[in-house]
Order: sequence, then structure tokens, then C-alpha cells
Amino acid sequence: MSCARLSLTRVLFGLAGTLTLLAVVLAVVVSPWFLLLGIFVAVNQWLFAAFGACPASVVLGRTRCLREASR
Repeated sequence: MSCARLSLTRVLFGLAGTLTLLAVVLAVVVSPWFLLLGIFVAVNQWLFAAFGACPASVVLGRTRCLREASR
């Protein structure tokens, strides 16, 4: 089975954007406590920007279909 080689960075940006939008919608509809999800996403984005890795990048980096973006 072949898979398209996706960029890890693009997948992380997509995941972060999706979770941020989900956090905002859930905060408006369900409870403001869901804004903590948005804070968690932001902290992970800062970790990735500062150190080049975050928990999501470590987990997703172990999949065979994702690759590091070429520089």
C-alpha cells in the first residue's frame, strides 16, 4: 500500500488550525472551558517554533507517510 508523502509541518498546521476552530466553536456552544484546548494548541505551536518539536510532531513523525519538510 502506498501513501502520499505529506509534509509533517503541513499536517501539524492543519491539525492546529482544526483544533483551534473546534475549541472556539465548542467554547461558544458548550462551555468557555473549551478555550483551554485553544491554549494547549498555542503552547504546542510555540514549542514547535522554539525547539523544532512538540508532542504532536513526535507522534506524527513516527508514521511512515509523513516526512520532514525539505529546507
